[in-house]
Amino acid sequence: MEPTDSIPEDKSTALVTDQPATPPPDPPSKFRTLLHKRSLWVIAALLVAVLSAVGYHWIFGKPKVVYTTAAVERRDIESTVVAAGIVQPITFVDVGAQTSGVLKSLKVIRGDQVKKNQLIAEIDPILADTALTAANAALENMRSLRLVKEAQRVLAKVQRDRNEKLFAQGEGSISASDRDITTANYDVAVADVAALSAQIKQATAAVDTAKANLGYTKIMAPMAGEVVSITLLEGQTLNANQQAPNILRIADINTVTVWAQVSEADIVRVKPGQNVHFTVLGEPRQWKGTVRQILPTPELINNVVFYDVLFDIPNPERVLKIQMTAQVFIVLAEAKGVLLIPASAIGNAAEGTATKVRVLKENGKVEQRTIKIGIKSEIMAEVTEGLKEKELVVIGETTAKGKSKSALSSRKGP
Repeated sequence: MEPTDSIPEDKSTALVTDQPATPPPDPPSKFRTLLHKRSLWVIAALLVAVLSAVGYHWIFGKPKVVYTTAAVERRDIESTVVAAGIVQPITFVDVGAQTSGVLKSLKVIRGDQVKKNQLIAEIDPILADTALTAANAALENMRSLRLVKEAQRVLAKVQRDRNEKLFAQGEGSISASDRDITTANYDVAVADVAALSAQIKQATAAVDTAKANLGYTKIMAPMAGEVVSITLLEGQTLNANQQAPNILRIADINTVTVWAQVSEADIVRVKPGQNVHFTVLGEPRQWKGTVRQILPTPELINNVVFYDVLFDIPNPERVLKIQMTAQVFIVLAEAKGVLLIPASAIGNAAEGTATKVRVLKENGKVEQRTIKIGIKSEIMAEVTEGLKEKELVVIGETTAKGKSKSALSSRKGP
């Protein structure tokens, strides 16, 4: 077999010829590049326009205003002076001891109801009883001495009368000196009897005093009422010679008196006969009365001058207790079923004056209107002219930026 000539293969050429070659990328289109650039400029211009509009509106735009309103209502109103008061009994008496000794027994305790002349305490009567015995003995002694002096007076009178007759006969049976002696003896006897009569009166008075002191050992209630306090206890020694010791206090709380303290700035508006009402802590009930008295002497508390205003309240159920704190309202003026608006809408406008308020209409617009003020309280004010029931009065406003204004700051004019 003849050898065959072999031609060597080029490996690199074989690789090139076996795989197709990748075509080169096309050059970028000029139109697409221009379009892309223009889109970026349009977007940027739109953003600038939006930001400019928002900034202009934020700086120069007018924010939306939201009004706070209150409707004109028809209700009752009263103008009052507010004060703090203390509940006290209308009448009370401190029961003391008029004689000395040991407090033997107490017949009552706090809260007991007592009647007039009821036995409420007793002092050991031994000292008073001994004093009465001594006074009676002294009186009996004086009476016995007077009997002796009375007999001597009778004898002196007989001797004087006899000597007067003998001396009148003129026969010298008795001298003038003897007659004068018997006359003087009689006068002395009369004086002794008169002195003893006076001493007997004094001894009788001492007996009466001793009897009274013995009676004072039994202490009676001087009035009907309730025992509200007890100062002394059984077994304590009472010395009534230096000062009368108080044993207990009896008070009538069927009617109580409220002592209200009114400042000097308000007292000029308070008069007797004005209506008043008050409440106490923990009790929703309201009590009513009238001013009875204004005490003329003031009291200085923390450099403020206060006057006591008194009024009485029936308390048959004894709900009101002594020393309760009362919130008192003294009525200066009142009206029923009148048009009212919040006092914040008129500021410091006084009663009976004209002022301006803003009224929110149904179409959303605000109208400034002049009104006349009647009775004014701390919360509400009466409108006598210029408004109708259910109209809306502007008492404040809030802008879209969150800034709020009251009716007084936004309102101009008086």
